Amino acid sequence: MNIHDLVIRGGTVVTASDTFVADIGIVDGRIVTLGTGLDGREAIDATGRLVLPGGVDSHCHIEQLEADGSVHEESFESAARSAFAGGTTTVIPFAPQFKGEPIAAHADDYRARAARSPIDYALHQIITDPTPDVLDREVPALVGAGVRSLKVFLTYDPLHIDDRQFLAVLAAAKRVGATVCVHCENYEAIRWRAEALLRAGRPEPASHAVSRPKLVEREATYRAIALAELVDQPIHIFHVSCAEVAEEIARARARGVKVTGETCPQYLVLTAADMARPGREGAKFMCSPSPREAGDAEGLWAAIRAGTLDVISSDHCGFSFGGQAGKWLNGADSDFTRIPNGIPGLAARLPLVFSEGVASGRIEVTDFVRLTATTPAKRFGLYPRKGTIAPGSDADLVLWDPTRRVTLTNALMQHAIDYTPYEGHEVTGWPTLTLARGQVVMRDGTVTATLGAGRFLPADLPRDARPRGLVPDGFDAALV
Repeated sequence: MNIHDLVIRGGTVVTASDTFVADIGIVDGRIVTLGTGLDGREAIDATGRLVLPGGVDSHCHIEQLEADGSVHEESFESAARSAFAGGTTTVIPFAPQFKGEPIAAHADDYRARAARSPIDYALHQIITDPTPDVLDREVPALVGAGVRSLKVFLTYDPLHIDDRQFLAVLAAAKRVGATVCVHCENYEAIRWRAEALLRAGRPEPASHAVSRPKLVEREATYRAIALAELVDQPIHIFHVSCAEVAEEIARARARGVKVTGETCPQYLVLTAADMARPGREGAKFMCSPSPREAGDAEGLWAAIRAGTLDVISSDHCGFSFGGQAGKWLNGADSDFTRIPNGIPGLAARLPLVFSEGVASGRIEVTDFVRLTATTPAKRFGLYPRKGTIAPGSDADLVLWDPTRRVTLTNALMQHAIDYTPYEGHEVTGWPTLTLARGQVVMRDGTVTATLGAGRFLPADLPRDARPRGLVPDGFDAALV
């Protein structure tokens, strides 16, 4: 008879492919047995609950350094608290690089901050200055240390890179075996339109959406895919905001290009109209790409059901609304071009997606697990340690009440930010208990986040992130 450290008993286990009633036996923080009548030194009764793999949030900005020397308000400690409260047990934040500096300039500092994390984490590396030394020396060292994903911006001061630099990043990633993640918006088109809006006397937050319509995201997505196809380097498109952009991904995939995409809850429940709220309230909803128009969310759900978009991340990037920092760090009278972009969403992600997706009949509960845990873990080389319920996987588990109705408030989010853009939004479905590697870290909203308990997760290169071996005319410029 096997005696487990802990048994989760009698719940409905949900994976990306199956739903079944079973006990889960845990030893030393890992799942070792799925069965019935399991014995354990401790037991948790999951009767009447769904038992889900802990969420994997593959796109979140935590304690991130900025070029001006500031640091994001959301620390690893507060981010873990918020993640655990919402049923997420793994995060992938971003290590910075700034123009004119090597990656190493801030690597030790960010690694030291991350080492205090209460939640398990992998890392994306931002690339803003792809010099030969960065690409030929620093990037291979990163990959050797387990950082397998590079993030580039095709817009934003001071982060954007041009097409030639993007090609160089794609080629370097191909040579060393890394994934490239892309923020797709047209830099010059946004600048041109934003300058015209300011000349027209339209500085308010609502102009943020007007400055970056769908087509600037669609054009940049097409361009990013075309350049990736030229190099034969798989890419992942971050935060797809509308069906028109998803269509570019679908067209590329139909011709065999390895490109994947994600969306976020803000594009499923918020709209551009939120940025037109009275006074300065619209700043609470500013993120990039912008939330779109009423009705656009249904196009995203169609792309989700079709498998074109198979990850839903939070893109958590919190800036408080009150005080002189956060949204108003450039002054209380800042025009829309000087208000920091980003909204918080770590704790809200899973309840919003479950409610809008599963409870509303748009997707199945197995799809929910696939979108929020399994595929993110696969896409970024953490599966099967993370993202599923199977022998050998970490015992990252969430007990979920699928019928509980909750009205979202900022207090429930348990983050460092002083607001949630989802205030007052009612959801159906709520996490009641979260385990991280077999330890209870949240029970009925009470979170235990122990500094340093999180582990860095070295990533592998998944199969769908490997080149196809097809380049135009058979000439592989990346290898010359």
